Amino acid sequence: MHAKCSDSNGKKGITRRTFLDTTLLTGAALLARGPGVIFGAESSGSSNVATNPTWKLGGDLTVNRLGFGAMRVTGEGIWGWPPDRGNALKVLKRAVELGVNLIDTADAYGPETSELLIAEALYPYPNGVVIATKGGLTRPGPGEWVPDGRPEHLKQAVDGSLKRLRLERIDLYQLHSIDPKVPMEESLGAIKEMKDAGKIRHVGLSNVEPDEIERALKIVPIVSVQNRYNIEDRKSENALVYCEKNNLGFLPWFPIGGTRGLKPENALNAAAKAHGVSVFQVALAWLLERSPVMLPIPGTSSVAHLEENIAAAKLKLAPEEWKAINALAS
Repeated sequence: MHAKCSDSNGKKGITRRTFLDTTLLTGAALLARGPGVIFGAESSGSSNVATNPTWKLGGDLTVNRLGFGAMRVTGEGIWGWPPDRGNALKVLKRAVELGVNLIDTADAYGPETSELLIAEALYPYPNGVVIATKGGLTRPGPGEWVPDGRPEHLKQAVDGSLKRLRLERIDLYQLHSIDPKVPMEESLGAIKEMKDAGKIRHVGLSNVEPDEIERALKIVPIVSVQNRYNIEDRKSENALVYCEKNNLGFLPWFPIGGTRGLKPENALNAAAKAHGVSVFQVALAWLLERSPVMLPIPGTSSVAHLEENIAAAKLKLAPEEWKAINALAS
């Protein structure tokens, strides 16, 4: 997930400030739904956490459907070290304590600092913890995200991530963005070489359309897609449906969307008021129930947010509430 690129065509989405403000306020709400309590909770959606508590990534890596995005453990603007390094380490450790076993990061987060912090906090990694990272976006400066899909760059990026994360093999390596200046076949060809060399276990894509997934599958097996997706912004609906049909994991980024701007009388706010919870918790509950392949990876820089939102695990939406919220798509 990144703050500037919203789709494979390179169009800008939300501003970095809106993205960070929203994530800071709401990212932990979904993460707190993660431990054993979460995966035993009931819900009214057709594909809920109760009946689908885990997902087999690539068919062989069992992960709790609720992961953690480690973008926000870096400094402001996803740049440099966090102001309180000790706190960042506590957040990462607490996430795992709460039952999270899918940690998503990228070499562009910091850059590099997110991966370094993950290793510092969690190495040696507990059994079952899956580390996913991404390459293909560079950071010339704060607020800048520039695609670089050159084969030589990606090979260096994989080796760099392995070193920073203290891994011999990366469980899930995702092409962060398709570089319009480099044929996808060349970029993924380099990643395939690294996979064949034993440095990558599974390959994923980010910010792609179904036709691009199809092209990618002709080069290397793909196990997951990470696209922007939330209640109001479902431009990636076709990609999600493709993932459902082809048994690929779908990692939504910016899962809350613009819910703070919705009118008070809408279905999301009505459900929140009825259950005595925040609209963010309701929005995230909907997201988890939307599809059994959904693997949300929200992030936070606050331990308190992780702990304060555990009550969201018990949230149960009535079928009519879920349908009414589902109808809010833009």
